[in-house]
Amino acid sequence: MKNQRRSLRLAAAAGVIAISLAGCAKPLPKAEIDTSRLQGQTATQVIERTSSQTCINPAPTGKPLSEMVVGFSQSENEQNPFRALETASVKAAVESKVKGFRYTNANSSQAKQLTDILSMINQGVDALVVAPISSTGLQSAFAAAKEKGIPVVTIDRKTQGEPCTDYLTFLGSDFYQQGVRAARAMADATGGTGRVAEIQGAPGNDVATMRTRGFHDELANHPGIRVLAQQTANWATSEAQQVTEQILAARPDINGIYTHSDTMALGALTAVRNYGKAAGEDIHIVSIDGTRDAVKYVADGKIHAVVETNPRFGPGALKAIEDWFAGRKIPEESIMKDSLFTHENAQQAVDSGAAY
Repeated sequence: MKNQRRSLRLAAAAGVIAISLAGCAKPLPKAEIDTSRLQGQTATQVIERTSSQTCINPAPTGKPLSEMVVGFSQSENEQNPFRALETASVKAAVESKVKGFRYTNANSSQAKQLTDILSMINQGVDALVVAPISSTGLQSAFAAAKEKGIPVVTIDRKTQGEPCTDYLTFLGSDFYQQGVRAARAMADATGGTGRVAEIQGAPGNDVATMRTRGFHDELANHPGIRVLAQQTANWATSEAQQVTEQILAARPDINGIYTHSDTMALGALTAVRNYGKAAGEDIHIVSIDGTRDAVKYVADGKIHAVVETNPRFGPGALKAIEDWFAGRKIPEESIMKDSLFTHENAQQAVDSGAAY
């Protein structure tokens, strides 16, 4: 049973780990990350709940942020609006407060993300923020960070291991509840009678797994809705369009599509239009994320609803780092409060910047 308070010992051992690296992270050029999307926005993250279990540094140094070098390992290309705003949020929160900011992007390569993190450790960063590609594959890098006394804050996707031991803490959404809320929105869209296709994220990804599980568990309360097709589209617009076209050709009676991300919802929307169906009338689409393009379609009635995933992790990640060095308690995980964008509030979300 977990203790209410854990002491995470990240102090370096007497031995030194030899880390073989293919490359190295460089100081972030000013032009590489566009933070203009944050300008004029008032939208922030709100923590819905935190774990009762906490971490505390057994030997806090009191090192101020102004003397730290902080590294951020991004998992995917910023062409994805979620990743773009996530990166911009971390940069905006961290860069002005610390001595140095290191940034790497794995571009969906797990091997590169592993090398990126080891590279930043080798350069002597004081703390790391990591958006993992998947739940596995980074454990050796986290072990190397622990050996050198470097706290790792994970954001968005959970990773294998124990918080307060293998990494410091996790900040993210409740992916299971996102699936539950998506199912309820689908029930509302179809009037409780639906023949639904599910377009999933990536195989083995914990986000996709929990969004599927929550959706199907909630549909047990709506016996008039059946999932007739499930296909993976790897979070990609083009792949989602292709698999949706295949599904519609095989099952033209589909009247609902649930996508695990807005990028895939846009692909499904194109496929529906190309097939000669009317989105919002013949076929009801429910998605997860909260990107500006998708929420605009909610306002226009083309997408029924979007469950938000808020990517503005920068301030929370920085606070966790600061609290660790100050010897303050840190929750093992912090779960964010996510909105539901419907026709009633979608235009307001677009105008206010809540939709990204």
